[in-house]
Amino acid sequence: EKGGEWERALIFFRSVWIATLSPTLVTYSATISALEKCGFWQGALSLLAQMLAGRVTPDVTSYNALISACEKGGEWQRALHLFQLCRSELQPNLVSYNAMISACQKGWQWQQALKIFNSIPEAKLRPNLVTYSAVISSLEKSRALW
Repeated sequence: EKGGEWERALIFFRSVWIATLSPTLVTYSATISALEKCGFWQGALSLLAQMLAGRVTPDVTSYNALISACEKGGEWQRALHLFQLCRSELQPNLVSYNAMISACQKGWQWQQALKIFNSIPEAKLRPNLVTYSAVISSLEKSRALW
C-alpha cells in the first residue's frame, strides 16, 4: 500500500478469494487504502459493495479511505454520501472530517467545507493544523469565484 502498488494489493485480495478464504475487515480496508493512495475511487467503491455483500461491516478507517479515494478522484458528492453514511453508523474521527473538508475543497464547495468544519465541535473533536489548512484552502478557492 505505502509504495503505491495497488495492482499487487488487488492481486493479493483476489488470491484470498481464490484460496476460498473469506476476506476480513482488515483485508478489505488494506485494499481500499491501497486504491485510495492512487485515487482509484471506482475500485474502492466496488470493494465497499463486495464488503457489504459479504456482510463485513466497514469501520471508520474503511470509510476514511473511501472518502479520501473519492476526494483524490474529484468526487466530492460521493465522498459526502460516504461521510453521511459513516456519521449515521459510526462516530467519525478527525481524519474523517479532514478528508471530507479536503474533498469539498477540491470540488470548489467552500460552503459545504465550512458547514462540515462547523460541525466538528458537535462530534466532540478539536480541529488540528490539517483541518484549518483544508478550510483555508477551500475559502481561498472561493475567492476565484468572486
